Amino acid sequence: MRIGIGLPTRADALAAADLLAWAERADGGPYSSLAVLDRVVYPAHEPLMALAAVVGVTRRIGLLASIVIAPTRETTLLARQAASLDVLSGGRLSLGLGIGVRRDDYTATGQVFAQRGRRLDEQLPLLRRLLAGRPLDGSIGAVGVPPTRPGGPELLVGGYVSAVARRIAASADGFMAPGGGEPDRMAALWREIEAAWRDAGRSGSPRWVGSSYVALGPRADEQAAAYIRATYAFDPALAERRLAGIPTSPAAVADVVRRQAGMGVHEFVFRPCVAEPALLDRLADLLATLPDVELQP
Repeated sequence: MRIGIGLPTRADALAAADLLAWAERADGGPYSSLAVLDRVVYPAHEPLMALAAVVGVTRRIGLLASIVIAPTRETTLLARQAASLDVLSGGRLSLGLGIGVRRDDYTATGQVFAQRGRRLDEQLPLLRRLLAGRPLDGSIGAVGVPPTRPGGPELLVGGYVSAVARRIAASADGFMAPGGGEPDRMAALWREIEAAWRDAGRSGSPRWVGSSYVALGPRADEQAAAYIRATYAFDPALAERRLAGIPTSPAAVADVVRRQAGMGVHEFVFRPCVAEPALLDRLADLLATLPDVELQP
C-alpha cells in the first residue's frame, strides 16, 4: 500500500512560501501523492489552484484532488482546469469528485443542495468525455488541451452511499474513501463497487484510495482536537466521531496502516491536523518501519 500526504491549504496553516516548501519536502520523501480538500464557504485555498502552485516545486509526487465538490462547479470549466493541471504536471493528477455535505457551499454557488447527487450523475460522463479530449458534440470542438494519457487523468468518486458504486462503474476509475470513514462501512461499500464494476463489464479493476487525519508528536491529541473541532464546527457531533478515529501515536498509525492494507486499499492518505514540517519526517520515519507500506523513491 502506498502512502500519500495532505497539503495544508487552510488559510491560517501556512504562508505561500511555506506551503511550497511543504510540497517540495513531501516530493523528496516517501509519499506517493499530495492531497487537497475542497470546500467553498471555508477559509482555504481553492484545491486545483493549490495543486497548480506546487507543480513547479515538485517532480514525481502525484497530485490528488481529494475531493472536488463537483456539483458546485460548472462542468466544462472544471474539465478544462483539470486537464490543464494534468498536462502541466506531466500527467500526475488524480481528480477525486464528490457531492459534499455542506448546504452553504451550494447556496454560495447558486446550486441546489437537494439535487447534488443527480447533478453529479449528469456531470461524470461529460467530464470523462472532456478529460479524454473528445468533442462535446458534433458542432463543438474539443475543450482545452489534449490529454497526456489515453482517457485523461484518473477519475475517482468519493462518498458514503451505494450510488457511489454505480457512478464508479459507469464513469470513473476508482473510489476515494472519505476521510474519517468507518473502516467496516468503507469495506462494505468497496464490495459493492467491485460487484458493480463486474456487472458493468469493465475490464481490470477499480482503484481504492483511503484516508485519515493524523497527528504525531508531544501535543498530538491537543492538535487533533483543535483542528477537527474547527473543521467540523458546523456539526459538533460529527466532529467528535471524526476525532475518535484519528491516530495520534506511532502505534495507532501502525494499526491504521495494517488494517487498511489488510482490507485491500491501494493508497492511503494521511491528512495532517497540524502544518508542522516535522510531521512529514516523523511519519516518514515511522512508515519506514512498517511492512505493509510501499515507499516511493
